Amino acid sequence: MKLTKEIIEMFEKDRFATGNGAIIEEVADRYAKCSLKLEEIHRNAIGAVMGGVYFTLADFAFAVAVNWKQLDTVSLHSDIAYLGAARGDRLTAEAICIKEGKTTSYYRIEVKDAEDRLVAVVNTTGYRQSAGTAVSGAGER
Repeated sequence: MKLTKEIIEMFEKDRFATGNGAIIEEVADRYAKCSLKLEEIHRNAIGAVMGGVYFTLADFAFAVAVNWKQLDTVSLHSDIAYLGAARGDRLTAEAICIKEGKTTSYYRIEVKDAEDRLVAVVNTTGYRQSAGTAVSGAGER
């Protein structure tokens, strides 16, 4: 799916993620790839990437994957496993739908560093609310 101006503008409202540098790279049915250029602000006292950065990027990728057609799903539960310290100056998160039901969904989000090493995995359960706001030009669900 081509990334549209409407999709970009919709997720610019996710101020915490975008304010920390998260951007959308790709979007498709039940899928999103997002990235973030690492800066000094993303590092903790020992110079490693702060854990919240991994989670913020993964949460943003989940939100884009599940909501780019219609804003109607929120996270019910997420857990993260940190697998290693990020190397390089970029993180990438890919959200993939594992199961989608009538009201709940389950996504696996893999976070990789600039060397394409898996550095964190997030599992998120989403809940689809009854009413959402359709995105113009996003197609039908």
